[in-house]
Amino acid sequence: MALYFESYMLDLLAVVTTLLAVGYAYVAWTFRYWKKKTVPHFDPVVPWGNFENPLNRTVSVSEDITRLCQRAKAKGWKYFGIYSMTQVKLVVLDLDLVKRIMTKDFQSFADRGAYTNEKNDPLSAHLFAIGGPKWRLLRTKLSPTFTSGKMKSMFGALADCGLLLEKYIRNNVDNVKGNDIKEFVGKFSMDVIGSCAFGLQFNSFTDRNSPFRTYGRKVFDSNSYLDLKFAIANAFPKISRAVGIAITPKDTSDFFRKVIEDTITYRCKNNVTRNDFLHLLLELMDQNTNNGTKNGKEQSLAMDAAAAQCFFFFLAGFETSSTTMTFTLYQLALNQNVQDRVRNEIKTVLAKHGNQITYDALNELKYMKQVIDESLRIHAPLPFITRQAVEDYKLPGDDVVIEKGTTVLIPIQAIHMNEVAYPNPSNFDPERFNKENKMRRHPYAHIPFGQGPRICIGERFGIMQTKVCLTSILKNFRVTLNRKTKTPLKLCTKGFFLAAAEGIWLNIEQL
Repeated sequence: MALYFESYMLDLLAVVTTLLAVGYAYVAWTFRYWKKKTVPHFDPVVPWGNFENPLNRTVSVSEDITRLCQRAKAKGWKYFGIYSMTQVKLVVLDLDLVKRIMTKDFQSFADRGAYTNEKNDPLSAHLFAIGGPKWRLLRTKLSPTFTSGKMKSMFGALADCGLLLEKYIRNNVDNVKGNDIKEFVGKFSMDVIGSCAFGLQFNSFTDRNSPFRTYGRKVFDSNSYLDLKFAIANAFPKISRAVGIAITPKDTSDFFRKVIEDTITYRCKNNVTRNDFLHLLLELMDQNTNNGTKNGKEQSLAMDAAAAQCFFFFLAGFETSSTTMTFTLYQLALNQNVQDRVRNEIKTVLAKHGNQITYDALNELKYMKQVIDESLRIHAPLPFITRQAVEDYKLPGDDVVIEKGTTVLIPIQAIHMNEVAYPNPSNFDPERFNKENKMRRHPYAHIPFGQGPRICIGERFGIMQTKVCLTSILKNFRVTLNRKTKTPLKLCTKGFFLAAAEGIWLNIEQL
């Protein structure tokens, strides 16, 4: 028996050793890809490639990519190859080439190459991630949600959330312990999304145990395990789908799917109509029914698709907007002269509109828009975006061919910190975005929402939401740094969205 066990263990050891050797050989072979194509690149390290080990990061993803871009720029590279585990990616720095990929030659880079798994993770198949004909059809159908008319119809609900934010600040400010400003604006963003997307009252300001706030945090409270799973899913998408890897936590997925299904069922039974994102999805589902394409299993799939789009609206509207508001208020706390100018503009404009925050009043806040743009430049919520080649593409004026299926990475944060376009790029200066200075720069030197046909569908809504938040706070309050906020900020090393590792704590003083 002992001999049999010893033989078994030796055989097992041999198999494991062989698999490790084969795996290492495959990774080493993959890591020769850019060298064989004579594309400028940095030598990768097995098995993580050009990035840090996701289980033991020392810097954020944003800082990781920006450092690579700075090294490449110093060498005069317009583009360069990198590896994310076994996935090859081409990083593009030249703005004319960025414009080609995102807009002019969009037909060759129509997909993002993001990981989706409709079977095991239905919520992953949302507008941001999907590609091909499905994306084109859905983008066309959902675009009317963000027309001026639709946003005006939703503005009343948004303005009401601003009043709740102002009331909450008056009753909950604590300048001794400090105010976690992202918690404040996060409650505001959550209520906006609840009202404008779902037609529901999330009660974020009064309900500390709101399930939406709980699950919202869970999605973005990343950890090393989730980061590793996400990295593996993107590096090996076919294998990950085959083994059923889901990137959305199951309890979160179940919660959102049930909320959407219950809300849709209620509206249909009671003939409820609201001017919100969910109503537009209901209309799309009704169109399928009228065309005779929705029954049984297809109805379930349609419900999953609707839940996925609502989930995306929730993620994008909550996290990116609250991040933008947080870092904008941080910069205004650091730059009191800019804050005073914004406040004066708010008071001047509101005086013309009966001291009410209206849709038309927000459009007149030109300097505030410059402030938001400058904040988005320094603190882009997403440090990069991707495009995937859907066909072979020869780089203009070069012999390099980007092969079909290759991911192209557009390093937003690195582009925004280019000292040629933005002298002293770390300095906060809203005048960079006055009309004259904007016209002097390359139009793709500022792309916090992306560009081209896949530009963020909710850009205008996000800016409107941010303006309501800033106006609600600054018209009656002054923000200053609390001693708990350490400068310069240290960024969180987990996850992909921008976040301060120790939070941003401000004092809020009533004027």
